[in-house]
Amino acid sequence: MVNGKSAIEWIIERYQVTVHPESGIKNDPNDWAEEAGNPRYILDLLLSVINVSVQTVELVGQLPKLKFE
Repeated sequence: MVNGKSAIEWIIERYQVTVHPESGIKNDPNDWAEEAGNPRYILDLLLSVINVSVQTVELVGQLPKLKFE
């Protein structure tokens, strides 16, 4: 969870194409990915987050149960 959202929701929210209302400047993460020579950047980021999430769930499932008295 990141700021009360799933990691995937957070990434989707942060990597949306936006236009600044006053200046009209467009912020498109896909443009940066192309310029950096990695058009798969956002997809690879999502795949990494999914992988970490799955591994975390598996590790948490292996933790011993805690007993509170």
